[in-house]
Amino acid sequence: MKKYFFILLFLCSSIMTYAQEDVTLKGTVKDKQGIAIEMANVIAVNSESKLLESYCVTNHSGLYKLKLKSGSAYDVTVSFIGFGSKEFRFEATENDAVRDVIISEQESMLNEVDVTYTMPVMVKGDTIVYDTDSFTTGTERKLKDVLVSLPGVEMSDDGQIEVEGKQVQKVMVEGKDFFDGDSKIASDNIPADAVDKIEVLRNYNEIGQMKGLTNDEDNIALNIKLKKGKKSFWFGEITGGAGPDEKYLAHPKLFYYSPEFSLNIITDVNNIGEVPFTRRDYMNFSGGFKGFHPGGGSSIGTGSGGLGISTAQNNRAKDIDTKFAALNFSYAPSENWDIGGFGIYSYTGTVMETQKMTTYELEGNQSQVEESINRNDQDASLGLFKFNSVYKPNSNFQFDYDIFIKQSDDDEEEELVSVVDGVSDQISQLKQQKPISLNQTAKIYYTLNDKNIFAFDAQHLYKNEDPFYNSTRDEFAFTELVPVNESVSLYDLNQSKGIITNKFDAMLDYYLVTGDKSNLQFTLGTTQNHQNYDSDIFQVLDDGNQNKISGDDYTNDVKFNVSDLFFGFHYKLKAGLFTFNPGFNLHQFTTKSEQKGVTFKDDLTSILPDIYINMQLKKSENLRFNYNITRTFTDVSKYAEAYVLSNYNSVYSGNPELESSLKHNLSLNFFSFNMFNFTNMFATIKYSKSVEGFKSNVVPIGINQITTTLNSDLADESLSMNARYQRIFGKIKTSLKGSLSWAENNNLVNGNPSTSKTFAQNYTGSVETNFKNAPNIELGYKYAINDYERGATTSTYYTQRPFAKLDVAFLKNFILTADYEFYSYTNKENTIENEYSFLDADLIYHKKESKWEFGIKGKNLLNTDSLDKNSENDFSYSTSTYFVQPRYVLLTVKYDI
Repeated sequence: MKKYFFILLFLCSSIMTYAQEDVTLKGTVKDKQGIAIEMANVIAVNSESKLLESYCVTNHSGLYKLKLKSGSAYDVTVSFIGFGSKEFRFEATENDAVRDVIISEQESMLNEVDVTYTMPVMVKGDTIVYDTDSFTTGTERKLKDVLVSLPGVEMSDDGQIEVEGKQVQKVMVEGKDFFDGDSKIASDNIPADAVDKIEVLRNYNEIGQMKGLTNDEDNIALNIKLKKGKKSFWFGEITGGAGPDEKYLAHPKLFYYSPEFSLNIITDVNNIGEVPFTRRDYMNFSGGFKGFHPGGGSSIGTGSGGLGISTAQNNRAKDIDTKFAALNFSYAPSENWDIGGFGIYSYTGTVMETQKMTTYELEGNQSQVEESINRNDQDASLGLFKFNSVYKPNSNFQFDYDIFIKQSDDDEEEELVSVVDGVSDQISQLKQQKPISLNQTAKIYYTLNDKNIFAFDAQHLYKNEDPFYNSTRDEFAFTELVPVNESVSLYDLNQSKGIITNKFDAMLDYYLVTGDKSNLQFTLGTTQNHQNYDSDIFQVLDDGNQNKISGDDYTNDVKFNVSDLFFGFHYKLKAGLFTFNPGFNLHQFTTKSEQKGVTFKDDLTSILPDIYINMQLKKSENLRFNYNITRTFTDVSKYAEAYVLSNYNSVYSGNPELESSLKHNLSLNFFSFNMFNFTNMFATIKYSKSVEGFKSNVVPIGINQITTTLNSDLADESLSMNARYQRIFGKIKTSLKGSLSWAENNNLVNGNPSTSKTFAQNYTGSVETNFKNAPNIELGYKYAINDYERGATTSTYYTQRPFAKLDVAFLKNFILTADYEFYSYTNKENTIENEYSFLDADLIYHKKESKWEFGIKGKNLLNTDSLDKNSENDFSYSTSTYFVQPRYVLLTVKYDI
């Protein structure tokens, strides 16, 4: 792999040399009193071509620096909101030239619109406005292509937008929510040519009365401003494609925006493996709902009674067929009332095939190996619906109401051949479920006067889960545990479960503003969580009759309640560079579980302190410290004592006497975004220690296991560090990222403590260009080391992933994009050596001003047929080969509406 490193180093050096500028102009910007002005805008326009050549934003010392090509004349303009602009001519004949500028305050703000329009970057308080035409090259297709060209903006591996190292929580278009609770749909579907400006809203709080009272430093939102001609008009595009082997693609989308009404319609139908909305997206889609009382210190789980539906690896599988439709709207019936919402439907049919070898560690340093071939055929229909209303008759009162519904319909059939010690076992598994959840929230914000502010929050969650599991196999490992009929040709076991959750939360916050830089917060609230859980097991005999497995050990009927009454107090004070926000929450918990005619009840009073400290070093540079103690209550499934089938080789039994878990959490965050030289840095250190944790107690029976959950004083610890450095040199963006993660976990095997340690290291470096009239390329290298330690057993795995992306416009109307990634996976002993790579490419023909576009799309052009993966847990480790779709090529046509 060294050759890849040296090739990358050579290419990066060549790019940097090519991108060098000739002349530097620098100076300071101050007001008439000699006070340096931070965040002033400085632009240099070529006097002859009238094109923008360079720009920057002054740093905290008022310093600016421009890189210009020698031999030309430039008109340099300095501007800052609230001040008159200053312009001077500069002849680029001398290097390191110095021009200091003094600007004067002015009352008129008439030039703000012009400055905002012409400046590539404009800073207005907590808002950064990017003029997208100043950063794009003309080859961008989607919003995400525009975003990654901006300083400090990246796309995560999950497709979510990250700004300055923080995940974007809300995306708006013209101030209207765009599928609230997710940024991936926006980045993948908003056309790049419709975007005029992107506003990054830092320290975002959509409730004006609450701004400054709460800690919003991690809250980031984006607002997309559309180009002229896209407002109050319908626009969109229709894309279609077809190729060999009956491959197809259809992707129409339509948008409309006006001040009173907006409507977005997005559809996508394809069988080429491009899944617009994955199961992970569905699980993480919050609909804009935030966790109740996130700083309260308590966590009361509602769990998921799901069956562990399989997910595709790296969004790839042997065959994927998907259908997607989404609608988002907003409407303003009056000046003080806004309503909106969305609906999403997604169907994905997936075929997954895996070959796997798993080694199970047994007592006495013995082991047993299972070889298996698995084919999984899955149909998943996912649905989401949200309606929201915001009523704000005046600046002192606001009432919000939201309803959010999620439902899925999952059907997974799995055929598996398991071979242990030469004995083959044919296994079929069926998993079916139709869970539904309905979440409602009502919030009221009322400002009595400048010193007294009230906030009320009430939420109700209803969940109904009905997972059904079937296993048909030659052998059944738990005949001594479960009284099945053994005189059958096949063991056909079935299990149905029902879990109903009703959770109600209510909280009243009172803020007493004690000064310009301080306030007190008093909180009073409650959480009432009620869950019903039932399950039963039955066997289908050879003649079709059912053998119900009866008895308290095989039938669950559990009622579980958690009550939390709490009072909180916090004090916030700004003193110089520091903001202090210490406080505590006093909780009175009551848990109660009823099953088998026995009631278990526990009362607990707990004081959970927390403290937040922010050191604001500069306007865009801070250091933040957080410490809190959390108490966690698990969900009803961990209390249900009767046996349930987890899968074909695993049985679980809950513990009705479980207590809560206590965890200490510390974090230290550093953030710096320097608009002067477009340097973005952040670093995070997190540490947690669980002192009263939940532990799994596993009883292995060969490759099979019986599991339960216990409380234990065995402490779990984790320490993680993440850092990123990004800087733009002219048309070159460089990025370095690294993460370290260490964890020590304690569980029980046969009642005996079993300690496992993991240490993961991930490093990424990349260089990319952003030329308007030259090919653009991104070159990068990812390197990962994963260490596992389980008792006397240790293992180390290495992953190397060089990657390259190409974006080039040629012959006036052609655009070629290509994405290549190489994987090398080895272990320390070199007994595992896996290599594979993927290459995707698109060739597009688009004539300027034409509504038509033609293209050729190629996926997996190297025809890689499988991925290799290794995994470990406390008592086993496995190696697997996962098969993916072969190469395909499509002809595509797009028409702009």
